[in-house]
Amino acid sequence: MLVRFVIHKNDQDSGRRQGLFQALSDLEYEGVLLEHEQAQYDGTYEWFRKHLRKPRSFTRSSKPHAKKVALSWFKDTAIEHISKMHELIQILEAHGIVVDTLRTERPGYIVYEDEFQITAEPFRETVT
Repeated sequence: MLVRFVIHKNDQDSGRRQGLFQALSDLEYEGVLLEHEQAQYDGTYEWFRKHLRKPRSFTRSSKPHAKKVALSWFKDTAIEHISKMHELIQILEAHGIVVDTLRTERPGYIVYEDEFQITAEPFRETVT
């Protein structure tokens, strides 16, 4: 099973619902994060930089400027990573942002995979 955390605002590039890091980046840009929330976000972001590889691909296309449409999903065995995402959910919910947890076994065409995550171009029927 794969897990993805999203809010109800769509991402401008993909047209799919935004993930938590994008949502928090927007709040940071707006300057509305409280000092302790900013510290929590910064610490969690740094933790992910150390403990999660950046996917090498977000598209099946080999063209150099192909639109990046793949979405990231956690494997349900990535317990610590998912737990860290719940820390970010608390910040977003404190600002009235609803977070949905999506689960699937069919995320789409997988373009990257490692121990903790996959990125996949969604199938038409994949809930994103």
